[in-house]
Amino acid sequence: MTRDEFRKIAAQNILLLDGATGTELLKRGMPSGVSPELWVYEHPEAIKDIHRSYFAAGSNIVLAPTFGGNRCKLAEFNLEERLHEIVSDLVKISKENAGNNGWVFGDISSTGRFVEPFGDLPFDEAVAIFRESAAAMVNGGADGFVIETMMDLQEARAALLGVREAAPDAPVIVTMTFEASGRSLTGADPVAALNALQHLGADAFGCNCSAGPAEMAKIIAALSPFAKIPLVAKPNAGLPKLENGKTVFPMGPDEFSSYAEELVTSGATILGGCCGTSPYHIARLAEALEDAPMPEKKVVAEGVISSVSQYHIIAPEQKFTVIGERINPTGKKAFQQELREGKTDMAFEFALQQLSAGAAVLDVNMGLAGIDEAEMMRKTLCRLLKTVQLPLCIDSTDPQTVETALKLYPGRALLNSISAEKKRLQEILPIAAKYGAMLIILPLTDEGIPESAAERMSVAEKIIEKCAEYGYSTADICVDALVMTVSADPEAANRTLELIRLCSERRINTVCGLSNVSFGLPERALLNRTFLSMAMGQGLNVAIANPLFHELMDMVSAGDALRGKDHKMELFLHRFAGKTPEKNSQDIKTDSPAEMLEKAILQGDAEGVPGKIDLLLQNGFSPESIINDILIPAITAVGQKYENKEYFLPQLISGAEAMQRGTTYLEPMLSKSSAGQQKERLIIATVKGDIHDIGKNIVAVILRNYGFDVLDLGKDVDAETILDTAEKENIKIIGLSALMTTTMGAMREVVELARKRNMKVDFIVGGAVVDQLFADELGAKYGADPMSTLRAARELLEK
Repeated sequence: MTRDEFRKIAAQNILLLDGATGTELLKRGMPSGVSPELWVYEHPEAIKDIHRSYFAAGSNIVLAPTFGGNRCKLAEFNLEERLHEIVSDLVKISKENAGNNGWVFGDISSTGRFVEPFGDLPFDEAVAIFRESAAAMVNGGADGFVIETMMDLQEARAALLGVREAAPDAPVIVTMTFEASGRSLTGADPVAALNALQHLGADAFGCNCSAGPAEMAKIIAALSPFAKIPLVAKPNAGLPKLENGKTVFPMGPDEFSSYAEELVTSGATILGGCCGTSPYHIARLAEALEDAPMPEKKVVAEGVISSVSQYHIIAPEQKFTVIGERINPTGKKAFQQELREGKTDMAFEFALQQLSAGAAVLDVNMGLAGIDEAEMMRKTLCRLLKTVQLPLCIDSTDPQTVETALKLYPGRALLNSISAEKKRLQEILPIAAKYGAMLIILPLTDEGIPESAAERMSVAEKIIEKCAEYGYSTADICVDALVMTVSADPEAANRTLELIRLCSERRINTVCGLSNVSFGLPERALLNRTFLSMAMGQGLNVAIANPLFHELMDMVSAGDALRGKDHKMELFLHRFAGKTPEKNSQDIKTDSPAEMLEKAILQGDAEGVPGKIDLLLQNGFSPESIINDILIPAITAVGQKYENKEYFLPQLISGAEAMQRGTTYLEPMLSKSSAGQQKERLIIATVKGDIHDIGKNIVAVILRNYGFDVLDLGKDVDAETILDTAEKENIKIIGLSALMTTTMGAMREVVELARKRNMKVDFIVGGAVVDQLFADELGAKYGADPMSTLRAARELLEK
């Protein structure tokens, strides 16, 4: 099946996926703790029976049993060298089962590792891992692919790129898991994730696992106004419960299928079931959807750029967009010198200043002679992305730099810029299209800048036509209005204003680099904001400017209010309520050394911590006071922000790493009495039969960075090993993790064995399938997330 064929079918029909596979395999004899891929490979009759049941129930698409068929997961069973053989044959077996009953899609899920810039798995390596798996599935005859149960948008992007490299014309469905907070574990906003992945080439997007159908319908409804591709809903049969020592999902086929209409009305046209569902659930779902009409097509928001956690719409009818211009070495000697030294401190500070000043997007430009522009762009992005949640504008004309940035960027970036110059169209436009970037286009040809506004408009239209060949609509393009300095050409401003008017008549976004107009003249700030006012009157809706000029930002706010783009003038009133005039438009408050270090922890800026500690030491602070009075309160504030959902997992981990960097740096300077203090010890382990450990690993990182000595026993650990180790090491707190519903019972085995041995130990239990009720049944503390686990450990120490 080709992508076009899939899209035509999906546009006209509600399609049914299958339900759960893992629990169905357990019913057919698969033991816990084994590689599901190898077991099915050796017992193909089990998957044949499951697939026959789902096709009979009404599934149009079933998934091959290749969920963990990647090098990282298979390595846990020493099977990585057999990847191609096992994965390819599993798809072949599934295809034989399908016959003419439906399609078989290769099933792809997480490696269990975090991808850069948020983790230690290099992005290119992640792409290669998924490409290898997808190639094996292609060899087996897969009709398409489902990338599912993704918690991390960056890993989902790597998986999609890997599949696209192995199978350029195969349909690919991507689904992520979103928690009760409405975001993924790593803080991805559903709309931001949809925006990034549909422009990267996903053919359908949605949610699976982690929620029942009622909760999932709300997420689908939020996605619908932004979806250019079909939406997918594959919910659990409710939330799991433990009854008589067994994990059960409470929602039967009738109740599950009763949500079919709500899911479709919300916008889902590809439906199935996840944990706890069976062929009976799918059969009832099929009956409920038998006469269901396709949902009405809605006007889809366009011109959307996004980071992991935020999205921003650039459109003539939207509020004015200010792109912060400061991360650009042009005219900044100190910044140029720092880039030549390979440092990123000033770029980071510029980003935070502009974020605080109200920029909606940040421009990132590393164009400087004598440096490796692509490497400095990569290095800068890796630092910025851990803290700055605003969407970014990648500003470069170098193809290698553009590809480096767009590949790494975990969202949908704005790219500045594409011109009509032949080389630029041939080299950069295909890269931009591959990664789905929104574009700023420059009406510039190989002959130079056209003289009149009409000629510039003509060039812009030709570039737009060329972009359309790569799938771009006009809404995903901004025309640079080419602001030239009036000191050299008195008519320059008028030509720019005329081009803005011509674009505005065609409802085309326009952008200008504001500071060019006043170059070489006095009172530049006055000229800049006066020109901006004139340009906004002609329809300008984006400016690359310095948001630290408060008067300029005030004028933008007033302009939005006067043009009816600020609903009930709420933002204007908020900005100016009780505000007093500021004498210097660029005054930046200088933080004290203590405030600088505190901010470094809050911002997860591990690189900046040692320098700020040195400054404190020079100002007479002792190492002990830095730890007790600054670092500990700062990391406590990070934890509070995480619990309040102001921060998400990447920010929590970055803050913990910054804290660890600080304590490690100070450790040699501590007094003997301080340095010799014993750290509190505890054990952490994933229980027998469960091979998932990403959540446990995150908890271990947080506990260590908050001062605990963590003995991590790994995954698939039996009760005897856990308790023997606790006795040998004289450890009184044990943390147990389980991600699979089938291994929750193993937690009970550990607790009951400890009681039989009369061990005086306390337990903390956690994992995706664990809840407070289950923890209470075991007499254990409940670790819902890293911070609650930390709090539980501290409470146990204080008993």
